[in-house]
Amino acid sequence: MLNSKFWQGFFAIAPIVMGILAIFGYFIFIFSMFSNIEEFESNGNPSFSFIFGNIIWFFLLIILIILVSFGSLIFYIVHAVQNPNLKENNLLIVWILLFVFVSGIGQLIYWIVEIVSKRKNITA
Repeated sequence: MLNSKFWQGFFAIAPIVMGILAIFGYFIFIFSMFSNIEEFESNGNPSFSFIFGNIIWFFLLIILIILVSFGSLIFYIVHAVQNPNLKENNLLIVWILLFVFVSGIGQLIYWIVEIVSKRKNITA
């Protein structure tokens, strides 16, 4: 599984894409609240089902992002530990610290620098 191109790309790109989707979802929710403001003013309060129905999808997306990001963190830490190119120097510690402190972007950078670029050098 660690050498699968699909899972390497998925765990590198998915947390960032899902975060962007969550931001768009948040803005869509806020925009729908503002577009229905006249209805809310005439009724007094917005309906509970409208607000809760939209917020529950947002929270489910956030939980999914957290799970995928945690899975990506574990996947790339295990990949870095098993990478023979990083055993010779202190790059392993640097990459693990980068994964922990700059979570989604760290995995994307590792995927581009250590996996994709090395894969092209092997085939060339």
